[in-house]
Amino acid sequence: MPVLDNDADFTPSLGSPGTGVVITGGASGIGLAAAHALAAVGRPVALWDINAEGAAGSAGIIEGRYGVRAAGLSVDLRNPQAVTPAAIATRAAIGAIGGIVHCAGTAEATGIDGVTPENWDAGLALHVRSLVLMTQAFREDLRSLPGSAIVALSSINATLGNGMIPIYSAAKGAVISLVHSMADELAADGVRINAVSPGMIDTPIIAETKAQLPGHFERRIMLGRYGAPEELGRVIRFLMSDEASYMTGAEIVVDGGNINSQRQ
Repeated sequence: MPVLDNDADFTPSLGSPGTGVVITGGASGIGLAAAHALAAVGRPVALWDINAEGAAGSAGIIEGRYGVRAAGLSVDLRNPQAVTPAAIATRAAIGAIGGIVHCAGTAEATGIDGVTPENWDAGLALHVRSLVLMTQAFREDLRSLPGSAIVALSSINATLGNGMIPIYSAAKGAVISLVHSMADELAADGVRINAVSPGMIDTPIIAETKAQLPGHFERRIMLGRYGAPEELGRVIRFLMSDEASYMTGAEIVVDGGNINSQRQ
């Protein structure tokens, strides 16, 4: 018996399925790069962001550049009441939703002493709770559309210690555990979910750190540089596509060799 089916189709399928995708944090950074990557292969995209002007402007650029439906919506994911109306508006703008990419996040430098009940709850709500609420809001769409998938952004800070950002680190660790849990249940619906853990990526969220510590992190990274948002966008696009049809519950680390480095 042959090991490989001679009729197997190896035609690239990065644009399959062609269903609409919601991208949180879509106005900048990794979220915006993911939106461009998905639109480039023909998928309609809805950019959810607290920055209303940025989301709308970026959606207009994407629509003009790639000829796909694109919408920018102002959504504060810390507010649980914001998800359902945004889901309704999204369907009206780009159609049924076959994918979610959750990139929205903040990394407030608090240390232990700067943690309060308010900023702790806000951080966990944004990074973790919203993933569940969005999945609930779009679950009927996802289960009805073959090839549906979810990608949630975690971070190498879920593994490495960083004393300045305990809320972010805890939330990103929770994202990985939540992805494992959700993958088990969503598999029955034919829906995949995976986590992507970036390293030091050149985005607005680390602009201040990069400016204050020039060359500091590059020394440890095996590839010797910060990553570019588009490098994450391509990985996310792969996981959202039929190319990754047998991947669920996984964590993909995209860090230029940071975690495994012994460099000082």
